[in-house]
Amino acid sequence: MFRAAARSLVAPAARRVAVAPAPRLAPSLLAQRFYASSSLSQDTIKARIEDVLKSFEKVDSTKLTPTASFTNDLGLDSLDAVEVVMAIEEEFAIEIPDEEADRITTVGEAIDYISKTPEAH
Repeated sequence: MFRAAARSLVAPAARRVAVAPAPRLAPSLLAQRFYASSSLSQDTIKARIEDVLKSFEKVDSTKLTPTASFTNDLGLDSLDAVEVVMAIEEEFAIEIPDEEADRITTVGEAIDYISKTPEAH
């Protein structure tokens, strides 16, 4: 419940992302399905999550490690931690259920969650 309320408070500020219009596909391509040949690598996921965290003013980038806790090591409060999870959702174009989002408290847990999520891109 707290996370849903926090989403409504921070959504306008957290969602300031420029989005390019989707390319138009030829009619012959609309009937085809495209599959990725492989999922994201651990290094790619780690780099993208670190970039998301570096965008937060409170985060000291020298403290970013896979074992770094959002609250204890990076100095984020509970609302900031919710914003981090929301930013990660946007970065990877996924929706993390509230129960699972509450369990993501470290950089490593975020990396592990994304690596186990097949629809992340």
